[in-house]
Amino acid sequence: MGTISSSSAVGGKNVVITGASRGIGKALAEIFAAHGYNLCLSSRNGITLYKTTEELITKYPDVTIKAKPFDLSKKEEAKALGEWCLDFMVPDIVINNAGVFEPGSVYNEPEGTLENQIATNLYSAYHLTRAVLPEMMKRRSGHIFNICSIASLHAYDNGGAYSISKFALYGFSKNLREEMKPHGIKVTSVHPGAVMTDSWGDFDNSSKRIMEASDIAKMVYAASQLSPQACVEDIVIRPQLGDL
Repeated sequence: MGTISSSSAVGGKNVVITGASRGIGKALAEIFAAHGYNLCLSSRNGITLYKTTEELITKYPDVTIKAKPFDLSKKEEAKALGEWCLDFMVPDIVINNAGVFEPGSVYNEPEGTLENQIATNLYSAYHLTRAVLPEMMKRRSGHIFNICSIASLHAYDNGGAYSISKFALYGFSKNLREEMKPHGIKVTSVHPGAVMTDSWGDFDNSSKRIMEASDIAKMVYAASQLSPQACVEDIVIRPQLGDL
């Protein structure tokens, strides 16, 4: 796999973002770069990842930005991403944003849907986090954000395996929060409602019915800026008019 980089040396604060090529992940990369964070970015699609990275390098030339595609539904690649990032940075912030939505119901969704959803939406975060945590624990500081979903809190029609996987991600996040308290590492679960991303296809949002990806990024960034003795455990953010 190829890589793209704006620098070979890293100083300052560092953030790792998965699913970073578009949608919420791209918005997160944008806001952290704007505030001077160095970025380690990954997504499955190398073409869109490199396009996003080039845009950010042009706009924020003073920060280090490194990007490499990985398929995080595969255990070996999720672990490889963590090892690759550790080659040049110890993350101050890890944002497990990679995910996929496949609609359906438990009783009739295609065979293999649950396995695919769990692999992408849960195992990716689990294995990447395990890869980078030892170094973060040595430093006794850091912040892990898991981008869960409203579907992590409330089941809904046509949610099926997706909702199951997001409930599982929230369980991982809650468990990790308890484990990391003595090590100075914060853990935050983020539960967005409907956000205007590619998952909504050609949805007409001219009436501003659903949220923008930047709304989620702003909340995550704000939560990352608190004093060491404060941790936002859950962020629940929904469209003003409620869920669709």
